[in-house]
Amino acid sequence: MIINKICGVLLLVLFVQLSCKQKISQKPTEQIDGPSKTYAEISIKEGGRWEGRKYVGENITFKNVDFLRAPDSLTDHSYYIRYEGPGWESNKVGYRLYLDWRNAIDIFGKKVDTMVLSQVGRDNYDSYHENAPWGQDILKAGKSLGIGSYGRYDGTTTHHFQKVDSTTVAISNDSNASSVLVNYYGWKTDNVATDLSANLSIAPDSRMTKATLQTSEAIEGLVTGMVKFEEITLMKSDDDSGGWAYIATYGEQTLVPDKLGMALFYRKKDVEKMVDGEFDHLLQFKPTTEPISYYFLGAWEQEKNGITNSQQFKDYLETLLTDFNRQS
Repeated sequence: MIINKICGVLLLVLFVQLSCKQKISQKPTEQIDGPSKTYAEISIKEGGRWEGRKYVGENITFKNVDFLRAPDSLTDHSYYIRYEGPGWESNKVGYRLYLDWRNAIDIFGKKVDTMVLSQVGRDNYDSYHENAPWGQDILKAGKSLGIGSYGRYDGTTTHHFQKVDSTTVAISNDSNASSVLVNYYGWKTDNVATDLSANLSIAPDSRMTKATLQTSEAIEGLVTGMVKFEEITLMKSDDDSGGWAYIATYGEQTLVPDKLGMALFYRKKDVEKMVDGEFDHLLQFKPTTEPISYYFLGAWEQEKNGITNSQQFKDYLETLLTDFNRQS
């Protein structure tokens, strides 16, 4: 009898331990605690179901994954991916890419120098639009490419990603940088089709994202750009002697509203022309199947020890340009 009771107790303890382990395994993936200065992620919902173009259900949890093939049902406001796409950040600033037909890149302004993205959007789907101790989503992207995203310009219209056979995302984090690799297969615009690879990476202590694009076909009209506002003047680099240049804007162009600086740094040999698009200041690249790299950045006035006026922003950009040209 005593032996039976002991066995019963042991079985109960074992059952409780296994149950606890199962619950722990179902906890959403979090970033590793530590002094990291960069982080990238993509976080999807589990426990629900697709109803048409929306992901619905009760008792839904988020799960971070290192690789994702975007569901064919995914579109804007499908409520499937936390903050609607992959995100990446440094201790200075954060960014996110809408992983749907919009394909714009947005800015998360940060008031802190710690990693925050793993908690953004968990309490409410779009709570990141509201002011929080860490910061908030700040860019008024509208119908534009946002900052540093990419599309195809046909002479009148900037095409985003309305027609793609499939899209995949891979996430990478290490001590030197964090990155998001997006592969678009069968991207169609007008009568042009190509595969496109976009690698977006950020380094510690930097506001800049390095973007590297590569197409399977040497297409005309591949562009990057940044949202334009009628009341904000486009700035261009002063020094034309080196291999690099930039375009930039500074002013009230946030949802707060307050001051934000944005810039695109590019190799002049890669760019065919500048284009004044309907919603964007555009840089159109020369057709090639070789990789094309450029950099983009956002500098928010509420950033910790941040840039707070246009002259500081201009000086900052000129210093970066000098570094680019020295290294080229």
